[in-house]
Amino acid sequence: MSISSSSLSSTMDAPAEDQITAALRLGTPEALDQVRKLTDVGAMTRILHECIAYQRALELELDNLLSQRTDLDKQLSNLQKSAQVLDIVKADSDHMLASVRSTCDLADQVSGKVRELDLAQSRVNSTLSRIDAVVERGNCIEGVQKALETEDYESAAKYVQTFLRIDAEYKDSGSDQREQLMESKKQLEGIARKRLAAAIDQRDHPTILRFVRLFSPLNLEEEGLQMYVNYLKKVIAMRSRLEYEHLVELMERSSGNQSNVNFVGCLTNLFKDIVLAVQENSEILRGLCGEDGIVYAICELQEECDSRGSSILKKYMDYRKLARITSEINSYKTRLSVGAAEGPDPREIELYLEEILSLMQLGEDYTEFMVSTIKGLSSVDPELGPRATKAFRSGSFSRSIQDITGYYVILEGFFMVENVRKAINIDEHVPDSLTTSMVDDVFYVLQSCLRRAISTSNINSVLALLSGSINLLGNEYQEALQQKMREPNLGAKLFLGGVGVQKTGTEIATALNNMDVSSEYVLKLRHEIDEQCAEVFHTPADREKVKSCLSELGEMSNSFKQALNAGMEQLVATVTPRIRPVLDSVATISYELTEAEYADNEVNDPWVQRLLHAVETNATWLQPVMTANNYDSFVHLIIDFIAKRLEVIMMQKRFSQLGGLQLDRDARALVHHFSSMTQRTVRDKFARLTQMATILNLEKVSEILDFWGENSGPMTWRLTPAEVRRVLGLRIDFKPEAIAALKL
Repeated sequence: MSISSSSLSSTMDAPAEDQITAALRLGTPEALDQVRKLTDVGAMTRILHECIAYQRALELELDNLLSQRTDLDKQLSNLQKSAQVLDIVKADSDHMLASVRSTCDLADQVSGKVRELDLAQSRVNSTLSRIDAVVERGNCIEGVQKALETEDYESAAKYVQTFLRIDAEYKDSGSDQREQLMESKKQLEGIARKRLAAAIDQRDHPTILRFVRLFSPLNLEEEGLQMYVNYLKKVIAMRSRLEYEHLVELMERSSGNQSNVNFVGCLTNLFKDIVLAVQENSEILRGLCGEDGIVYAICELQEECDSRGSSILKKYMDYRKLARITSEINSYKTRLSVGAAEGPDPREIELYLEEILSLMQLGEDYTEFMVSTIKGLSSVDPELGPRATKAFRSGSFSRSIQDITGYYVILEGFFMVENVRKAINIDEHVPDSLTTSMVDDVFYVLQSCLRRAISTSNINSVLALLSGSINLLGNEYQEALQQKMREPNLGAKLFLGGVGVQKTGTEIATALNNMDVSSEYVLKLRHEIDEQCAEVFHTPADREKVKSCLSELGEMSNSFKQALNAGMEQLVATVTPRIRPVLDSVATISYELTEAEYADNEVNDPWVQRLLHAVETNATWLQPVMTANNYDSFVHLIIDFIAKRLEVIMMQKRFSQLGGLQLDRDARALVHHFSSMTQRTVRDKFARLTQMATILNLEKVSEILDFWGENSGPMTWRLTPAEVRRVLGLRIDFKPEAIAALKL
């Protein structure tokens, strides 16, 4: 069968036409062109079916649109009606716009007229003000002249002040009036100066206040301030001079009775006058130059304080002959180092110390009050405040305080040393006390002297006295504490004739008590001084200096404890030889027990009760004369000796299992009895011995693993693995091979 070429051609083009029909978009001009190009019947048929389907979809969409026609007609009708309304609105808005433009133009015209009127009014007001100023200046000139004629200086000053204020505002007019007023002002200034000077000379305070108030209206505030402060200085100088002359007169009349000469009262009155002068006249000073006027007055009055106050202090130092006394003290120290010497009377020195302390506290309180007053002012020249504060710390009065502080340190140091030495020399037993009188007396002296030093508020004084107290405690006082324990043959004296000597025992116990209580007192003193210094000294540098000295004071407590431990060991060394024979007898006791022997030991204790009786006989008689802390330490040292000796002895024995039970019973009896003798725990002292008894109680060697390592529970082993093996080897029934095989 033959196939035509056209059919073959159409068959070959079929795949291409399929691609065209697949990309065909119906309803577009391009689709029509593509359809015309088709040659395959199958493709044409598919396109036909798609066109029919597309036509049906269009018909459905058209029907849907036609169904909405009624609504669209209604909305169109409404829009036509709205268009008519919009035309009306547009016409109204155009009319309104025209009205607004017209109003805007009118407003611009009106505002322009208003500005012109305002400018004219301001010029008229300025002109009227100038006219008023001319009239007012004329009235001021006339008022000043009349006031001067009637001596109404206050009104005259007000007229001058008013004229100067007006003239400052209108400087370009009234030169003739200005010359007239200045002439009157000059006349008023002369009167004010003259009358104020006369009132100051006559000490007429009301008149002074009247005329000093004229200086502010005349713009002479600084001059008025200077004159008024000079007046205050003269008043204070006069009162201080009278006080000083009265003081000198008392000094000359009461050569024998020095208590009538009251330097503290004289200095107090000076400070009181200065403080009252500032407080009562602060309103006047502030009215002249504001708060700067108060600072100026304080600085000027401080010059008077420097002059008068330093004179009082110097007279006091001369009258009490402090230079000579301090020289004697220094010479006394030199003579004392080479032999016997007698220095000033400490009782007299104490009176001087109280006086010096009062004078120093007065100066410090006054300075602190004035400085705080300056710092409390809010509107002071920034440079004026620090300069005024510096004047208080560097003036002649401050230097005199430094001089008297130097004397104070020497006198206080001498007083402290002499009274501590006296307390040591007159040391005696105090009834119903566990310490001698020296302990309380020495620390009372140190406490009083250091408190006095802190109350001076001078860090150097505190540091000097602290250093002196540390030297006293570390040298003379510690030597006195240890003197009794350094006596030869102390043990023989304690147990003369084989029994305890109560007198010697009390002396030894008291010496140890002194060390114990002194160690506590040092810590209390340190804590008290630290608290008081924290209230007085606030700068980090001062606090660090105090802290450094107090740390040295705290070290004295450790030094006393070391001396106490040495003394306690010395006491124990006199007691243990009396216990050793009983302990040595334990070496003869057998622990390879049968049941019968074990039962007999329960009735007839072989050695524990004899040991406890020896301890009771040789130690407990000292309990009533010892402090609780010392007696506990004493008992514990004896226990240490007993426990260590028993460990050595038991390590040399052989044990049966019943012997291990016997050792456990013995250890428990010791722990029970010694626990009743001391307030501290004693179980740790016998921990090794108790653990030895536990090991010796085991049924077999491997049972040790139930108590060792992770199985030890709360128990802490004091024995090493080697010691455990050694203790296991003490059992007569344990094989060495089993012990060696243990993995501990």
